[in-house]
Amino acid sequence: MIGQTLKHFKFEELLGMGGMGVVYRARDTKLQRPVALKILKPELVADPGRKSRFIVEAQSAAAVTHPAIASIYDIDEADGTMFIAMEYIEGRTVGRLIAEGELDLQGAVEIGHQIAEGLARAHEAKIVHRDIKSDNIMVTRDGHAKLLDFGLAKLLDPGFTEDEIPAEVSRTLTKERVHTIAGTVMGTTNYMSPEQARGRQVDSKSDIFSLGVVLYEMVTGELPFSRETALDTMHAIVFEEAKPVTAVRRNLPAQIHQIISRCLRKRPEDRYPDASRLADDLKRLEQSLETGTSLILPAGERVKVWLESVKASVPLGNKGLIILAAVLVLAFALLFTRVQWGSLIGPAFLALFGYRFIRNRKRRKLSDLAKKLSKSPEVKAVIIQEDRVTVILDKAPAKSYLRINSQVESLNSSLFFGKPVTVEIKDDLADADIKRLIRQPGVTYIRDDISIG
Repeated sequence: MIGQTLKHFKFEELLGMGGMGVVYRARDTKLQRPVALKILKPELVADPGRKSRFIVEAQSAAAVTHPAIASIYDIDEADGTMFIAMEYIEGRTVGRLIAEGELDLQGAVEIGHQIAEGLARAHEAKIVHRDIKSDNIMVTRDGHAKLLDFGLAKLLDPGFTEDEIPAEVSRTLTKERVHTIAGTVMGTTNYMSPEQARGRQVDSKSDIFSLGVVLYEMVTGELPFSRETALDTMHAIVFEEAKPVTAVRRNLPAQIHQIISRCLRKRPEDRYPDASRLADDLKRLEQSLETGTSLILPAGERVKVWLESVKASVPLGNKGLIILAAVLVLAFALLFTRVQWGSLIGPAFLALFGYRFIRNRKRRKLSDLAKKLSKSPEVKAVIIQEDRVTVILDKAPAKSYLRINSQVESLNSSLFFGKPVTVEIKDDLADADIKRLIRQPGVTYIRDDISIG
């Protein structure tokens, strides 16, 4: 493509490839300026309804102007190729700055403040980004942050029905063992909001959560919910609390923890009510860092920050704190009370019986889960090995992923302690691979038509 021309855009350099297409640096021969030209994958705009909705969204996004939002110049189609011409930005992505260790706290807060103000402007225009991540934020040489790809994530809107999902996209997600959300995965997994991971409709609060993940990554160098697999990551996003940034990096001020933790609340209504409020808090912190003064949190907020740090260091989170508190209360009671030790035998026996009952609860729940899964006609086999459930399917449409993951989520929410159950869904296995799997220990269900030999 280099050297070729599409309409009045001349391709000059390949900039990158992503889930939605290929990006080139090109020259607008009419206006004589450089542009970033994104060539969209044909399968993403093959459906007329989807294409129409995307164009409307892109047009709305193009109308939003703000220094922290990369401008959209044009959206057009030529020779069967749909493309978007966007502002070309010289600089580096936030992801690259993090990888190269070139972001300090003040720089991270300044970037977050600029992006939050840009988001506030877009949200006022009823535009939701849906795919905020460190690689979608560029920082120019003079320190200005620019949020890329506004309006493009509509191509992966979770409102599309299963029939509208391009086969290529669906297969790719299946092979990566990413559970399908209404047919496709919205957003890069690590930056998803809980409502995105659950396949629910998103609004501006989802962008606030994703920006909170970027803020966390900028100040710690780590992603708060990153796990071994995409499914594990989504489970962490929905059910697990992020480790406080002050526990990851001890020298961080409590204010940045307060801001990030509010962004990362599981329930949208518990987050910042809008991006402008987030921008205000980041601006105050930015000014505090610039002047060297410290913002004093109210006593209640300081206690809350301390409790969250303690919770992060205690196994089992809230449950661990409750157990620890109960043990301390019992220890003080025994220390300051005259007790006849023989009278404790009965309660101790009951406690042991209750403990064993609770401890075996996961085993009973897993058995119930296997029975529920076996009732689905597309399920070939179910294998349970410790905390991992493997489900082998004939095929894996979106509704099967959603149903299975919902059942596993329900199981995990009912557990009192122990590791959460993870699930792996396989639907593209050869007969030899299926036979190898079902010869392993832990097989709890095999469909009648599946041969073991």
